[in-house]
Amino acid sequence: MSDRPIILGIVGDSAAGKTTLTRGIAQVLGPENVTVICTDDYHRYDRKQRAEIGLTALHPDCNYLDIMQQHLSLLRTGQAILKPIYNHHSGTFDPPEYIKPSKFVIVEGLLGYSTRTIRDSYDVKVYLAPPEELRTQWKVKRDIMKRGYTEEQVLAEMEKREPDSEDYIRPQRKFADVVVSFYPESDQESNLNVRLVLRPTIPHPDFTEILGRGSDSFKPAIRLGLDRDMGKPVDVLEVDSHANSDQVSELEKILCSELPHLQGFCAAQGNPEIGKLIGTTGEVLQSYPLALTQLLVAYHMMKAIHVY
Repeated sequence: MSDRPIILGIVGDSAAGKTTLTRGIAQVLGPENVTVICTDDYHRYDRKQRAEIGLTALHPDCNYLDIMQQHLSLLRTGQAILKPIYNHHSGTFDPPEYIKPSKFVIVEGLLGYSTRTIRDSYDVKVYLAPPEELRTQWKVKRDIMKRGYTEEQVLAEMEKREPDSEDYIRPQRKFADVVVSFYPESDQESNLNVRLVLRPTIPHPDFTEILGRGSDSFKPAIRLGLDRDMGKPVDVLEVDSHANSDQVSELEKILCSELPHLQGFCAAQGNPEIGKLIGTTGEVLQSYPLALTQLLVAYHMMKAIHVY
């Protein structure tokens, strides 16, 4: 059994859904047991300096990867760090924050898998890969509502960042244990399906029961199959937004059979703490695909205490 913090990495491009995914995972693990670290705080330059030298925040040279690496190594051994704080509103840095790791540490950001030493700090690694069209919608909405930009400014910045996204962000996908791709079922942004690439780098729950029962109740809303991702064989679990509570409940039972603690967070039983999604008009929606993804990642975090 591990007596050190269990560390989860969540990496993806800007507005890929990292914070939304993290929120539900923390609820399952218990907010009092979770420390959340944002690696985007390790920018080397502020917004004005980046503009002057022509670097985007996505470029490794624009970030203190060595300090990030050092801090993750300290957190892994249970030691505190003095973490920098990047203020996304002002584009400058706030005073650093003293952080002592909790039982679980969730590390989210753009460049979280950039070096071998950083990658070795995690027990579980997740990469978020929504379709670029959907990520663009999310980023425009977020940056207008929360950061005061115009749509034209957001789109121009995304175009400027695209070469660095291609060179430095997306290649990190190959290091993930789980690749999460939310995608719209229709033209309604809030009706999201999810495709989960499950690599054999960590032991996943036995989802073959979904296929072994010979029931049509899981088709086509929940599917398990084999595929290749970045040239390597993987299992793929897909959950559609129209999956009903009975179908979702059966999948949740597989996760909860080993970890009874998870039973209290089953979305099919109406738990409101996970699967929360903000709709296009600001309303809070409940998403089964999101809830199941959060539950699966929390499962791996809890199993890591005993297994990894």
